[in-house]
Amino acid sequence: QVQLVESGGGSVQAGGSLRLSCAASGSRFSINSMGWYRQAPGKQRELVAGITSRGTINYADSVKGRFTISRDNAKNTMYLQMNSLKPEDPAVYYCKALYTVTYPTRYDDHVWGQGTQVTVSS
Repeated sequence: QVQLVESGGGSVQAGGSLRLSCAASGSRFSINSMGWYRQAPGKQRELVAGITSRGTINYADSVKGRFTISRDNAKNTMYLQMNSLKPEDPAVYYCKALYTVTYPTRYDDHVWGQGTQVTVSS
C-alpha cells in the first residue's frame, strides 16, 4: 500500500511564496500521475496542478504563471512551488497519486495525502 506525506504548508503574506512537498512511500509500486488539489471552506475540492510520469503538466487557470509543479521520480516526491500568493489561494492543499502495485499482484489504485493548510494574509 502506498502512503503520501505532505509538508510545507503555512502562513504567508499576500505576494509571498511557499513550497509544498508530497512524498510517496510503500513497496513494489510505481507512481503514474500525481496532482495537487485544494479545498477552501464551503467549496468543493479542485485540481490545482497535475503531472504525469512523463512530465506532462496542466494547471488550473487561476494559478497559471504563479504555481509550478514538479516531481522527482527517483524520490517519488512531488512539489508545488507557489509564488505571488493571493488572498483567494488559502485552502487545505492535498496531493493525490495514481499508482500501480506490481507485486504480488498487479493492480492500480489511488491515494490522497493528509492535507496541509495554506493561509495568506493581506
